[in-house]
Amino acid sequence: MTGVFYGIGVGPGDPELMTQKALKAIRASDVIAAPGENVRETTAYRIAVRAAPGLERKELLPILMPMVMDRSVMERAHRRGAEQIERVLLQGKSVGFLTLGDSTIYSTFSYLEKIVKKSGFQTVYINGVPSFCAAAAVLGIPLAEWREPLHIIPAMHRLKEELSYDGTCVLMKSGSHMKEVKELLKRSGKQVCMVENCGMASQKRYTGAEQIPDDAGYFSLMIAKENNEANPKELQDD
Repeated sequence: MTGVFYGIGVGPGDPELMTQKALKAIRASDVIAAPGENVRETTAYRIAVRAAPGLERKELLPILMPMVMDRSVMERAHRRGAEQIERVLLQGKSVGFLTLGDSTIYSTFSYLEKIVKKSGFQTVYINGVPSFCAAAAVLGIPLAEWREPLHIIPAMHRLKEELSYDGTCVLMKSGSHMKEVKELLKRSGKQVCMVENCGMASQKRYTGAEQIPDDAGYFSLMIAKENNEANPKELQDD
């Protein structure tokens, strides 16, 4: 028998937001994988190890994933990573791939899962609390009400477009383009809040595009609303 390949969403940063199903999948995994050179140094592992007893004793499998925009380079990395995982699965061991937030939203697991599943192995998505839901809770605002649409946008891929959507826009994956993203937000006329490192010890909150630093970290998420009734003063960090 071959093992199962789990994509385990560990939530946005607060270990208390990890689901019971995620913890169960970690217990069922013989090997724990994560993107990076050192699994223990990944943000997802650092979150999970604080909530999952025994995780620190699991066998670890680092999957190298270059942070590049070249699709051909990414696809080669995905194939290499999938081959690593398949070798473990053929030994009858199950692999739990840790991913931030939810495993179905902009997750490296989804690319690997397609290849592994096509090879005939069993794969399972384990949902986690999405970062934008946690960020809205931190800011004390609803994401959407009544008939408002909600748009999840990979910001770094949409810099040439105007933010002309009705309702609430969530901007993720800003990368090193925060300055351009801020200009996009300013032109939109929407009311903007941002959470950096949501649920982590270094969490910060900002109100207004002009308050967002150009060098905000990788784990920064912006929420742009048409009718945000939250008092900006209440959203300032201490």
